Amino acid sequence: MGRLFGTDGVRGVANADLTAELALGLSVAAAHVLAEAGTFEGHRAVAVVGRDPRASGEFLEAAVVAGLASAGVDVLRVGVLPTPAVAHLTGALGADLGVMLSASHNAMPDNGIKFFARGGHKLADELEDRIESVYEEHRTGAPWQRPTGAGVGRVKSYDQGLDQYVAHLIGVLPNRLDGLKIVLDEAHGAAARVSPEAFARAGAEVITIGAQPDGLNINDGCGSTHLDLLKAAVVEHKADFGVAHDGDADRCLAVDHTGAEVDGDQILAVLALAMREHGTLRHDTVVATVMSNLGFKLAMEGQGLATVQTSVGDRYVLESMKEHGFALGGEQSGHVIILDHATTGDGTLTGLLLAARVAETGRSLADLASVMERLPQVLINVPDVDKSRVRTSAELSAAVVEAERELGSTGRVLLRPSGTEPLVRVMVEAADIEQARSVASRLADVVKSALG
Repeated sequence: MGRLFGTDGVRGVANADLTAELALGLSVAAAHVLAEAGTFEGHRAVAVVGRDPRASGEFLEAAVVAGLASAGVDVLRVGVLPTPAVAHLTGALGADLGVMLSASHNAMPDNGIKFFARGGHKLADELEDRIESVYEEHRTGAPWQRPTGAGVGRVKSYDQGLDQYVAHLIGVLPNRLDGLKIVLDEAHGAAARVSPEAFARAGAEVITIGAQPDGLNINDGCGSTHLDLLKAAVVEHKADFGVAHDGDADRCLAVDHTGAEVDGDQILAVLALAMREHGTLRHDTVVATVMSNLGFKLAMEGQGLATVQTSVGDRYVLESMKEHGFALGGEQSGHVIILDHATTGDGTLTGLLLAARVAETGRSLADLASVMERLPQVLINVPDVDKSRVRTSAELSAAVVEAERELGSTGRVLLRPSGTEPLVRVMVEAADIEQARSVASRLADVVKSALG
C-alpha cells in the first residue's frame, strides 16, 4: 500500500479512493495511536469533528464519528466550519484531537481527512506514519481492542462553534473595519456563513458571492482558484477590495479596487509591515517557500526584514515558524499563518487583518501591496520524465548554472519534481517576461532530453 497521507492529510475521490471503510478505519487507528502517544492522559478522550459542505462529507463524517466513538472517544460534531475553525475549537475546547473532512481547493468529487492533535496542531509525519501502520495491521486481520457498554464514545452536536470562532477572530483585530465595502467570495465552501458574519461584525459593508453551497458546487468556477467572478464583482460594486477563500477557507487571496489580483506574497508583505509596526513580527522575519516570488524577498530586504525559505507546503512553513519562534509565514497560494492567533493557515483571519490594515492606514490595498513588485514568473510542467534524476543529471545541472549566470541577481531558477505526478516543474523569474519565457523554454527542453 502506498502512503495514504499526503502533504495535507488523506485525500482522494470520495467513495472511490476515500471510502467510508477507510475513513472509519483511519479514525479508529488515529484514536489508538494518539492514546498510545499519551495524548489522552488517562481521561475520557474527546474529538472535535467538522467538515466542508461537500455532499460526500455527510457519509464520511458519519464514518469518522462511528470510528471514533467505537474506539471510546466522545465526539463533538461542529458541522460545516472552516478547517482553521476546527483547529481552533480543538484547542479552545481542550479536545484531544480534531478531524476535518475537506479536500480544500479540489473539485467536488474529491474529499479528504485531516487530523489535528491536542491544541489544534497538525500531526507530525511520524504520527501519520504510525496511524497508517496501525490501520494496515488491523485491515489485514489483527483485531481492534473495542470498548463495550459504558466504554463506547458518546456523540453530541456542538452548535456554539461558529459563534465561538467568530468571536475569536473579532478579538484578534487591532481595529474595526467601519467604512470599508468588501466583496467576499466563499467558494460555496466551509466559510459561507463564518466569513460574512465575521466581516460584518467587524463593521464592514459586506457583499457576498459564492456563498450558496449545495454540496455539489464547492470551488466550481469561484473562490481562490477562480478569481474572475470576484474581480468583476469588486469593480461592479465599487468595493474597496475583495477576498477569496478556497473550499475549507484555510487560504486567502485578494483583489484590489481596480480588479487586480493581490497574491499570497503581497498579502504577506502587507501583514509583515503591519506586524513590525505593532511590534509583533518576532525577529523581524517572515517565513515563505521556495515558490515565493523573488520580488517578495527583495521587497522585504528593502524594508529591513529577513526572509526564511522552506520547501513547498504550509506544514513546512509552520515547522520553521515553531522551531525558530517566528510569528508570520505563508505561501504564494494564500496560505498565511499568524502563529500568535492560529495553528494553521486561516483565510478568514488573514482577510480580516488585511482589511484592518487598509482601515487603519486609510490607504488602498493596491497602494499597500505596491510595497513589492512581482517579477515575471514562468512555470512549465514537463511530463513523462524521470523526476528522480533532477538533482543528479550533469547535463541539467550545467544548463541551470548557465541560466542562473544569464539571469544574474534579478532572476531565479527553480526545478522541482512533482510530489504526485511523473513530471518536473520548471520555474524561472526574471526582470523581463520575455527573458523568463526564453530561459524557461530552454530549460524545459533540457529536462526532456536529459530525463526523458
